[in-house]
Amino acid sequence: MPFSLRDHWVWDFWFADDGERFHLYYLHAPCSLGDPHLRHRNARLGHAISTDLREWEDLGPCLLPSGGDAVDADATWTGSIVRDPAGGWRMHYTGSRFLRPDSHANIETVAVATSTDLHTWVKHPELSLSADPALYETLGHSVWPEEAWRDPWVMPAPGGATGWWMLVTARSRDGADELDRGVVGLAVSDDLVTWRAAPALSAPGAGFKHLEVPQIIDIDGHDVLLFSCDTPALAGAREARGETGGVWAVEVPREGGPYAPEGARLILDESTYAARAVRDRSGRWQLLGFRNLDESGAFVGGITDPMPLSWSAESGLVVGAVAEVGR
Repeated sequence: MPFSLRDHWVWDFWFADDGERFHLYYLHAPCSLGDPHLRHRNARLGHAISTDLREWEDLGPCLLPSGGDAVDADATWTGSIVRDPAGGWRMHYTGSRFLRPDSHANIETVAVATSTDLHTWVKHPELSLSADPALYETLGHSVWPEEAWRDPWVMPAPGGATGWWMLVTARSRDGADELDRGVVGLAVSDDLVTWRAAPALSAPGAGFKHLEVPQIIDIDGHDVLLFSCDTPALAGAREARGETGGVWAVEVPREGGPYAPEGARLILDESTYAARAVRDRSGRWQLLGFRNLDESGAFVGGITDPMPLSWSAESGLVVGAVAEVGR
């Protein structure tokens, strides 16, 4: 059954796999807010578990905003989890701090929490990472209403290199069109603890105001970048052509950057958003997303059942219909 909560909106999510159970970490906010747009500044992190990516046991909230002047003062947003080579688990997630109650302006920062069991998490505010203004746009440098530095996706450095990469939803500090500055940001680490911002993996001008929830998957020997961008956040030539948004995919070099999202292809329309790929128990890639818009354009919420992914020499990444998941 698709995952949802009775009285809460559910949207962005990510996974950890302990070998026996899949752990789902999801954003949620109460429907009592009335306006779905208010969910962003009221987002909390929940936790659910499953053995098959279909039937979920909800365990409730697992990480709350810190309040005060913390980097996650107001909301906890999207992240990712990796197993620490030293033992345990490390979650890199987005902390959001809104500047005023009547404004969308906010500062986004990558925050860190650790766990030994994927249930209880300890925050480490001293390890947070902000956008480097020498490399990336920060709040006030353009008409864009936020300091975009969110949705961290952590993975081993590609091409046989040592260390770790963190892909980030970011915006270039340069670009003639102030709206068309969405890039795949990058931070690097030697030890998974200390991070430093690095030049973006893509260039501005690709037609996206932002490239959200980036993820790299290796499917049939092809490295593919997944990201999301809805219609209102398309820019440049894409906006001029009247394209529509959703979930996008583009093959990228196996040895690392640069990435070329201008060649990305839409694989799911914006009725589904912020899709994440995960390997099922048979090793096959499955794609899940949150239910974004209904036929009238109203926000829905909740997470889809798995959809199998495959690679086609003619079409690239292909999303199949919902089917039985390998066990």
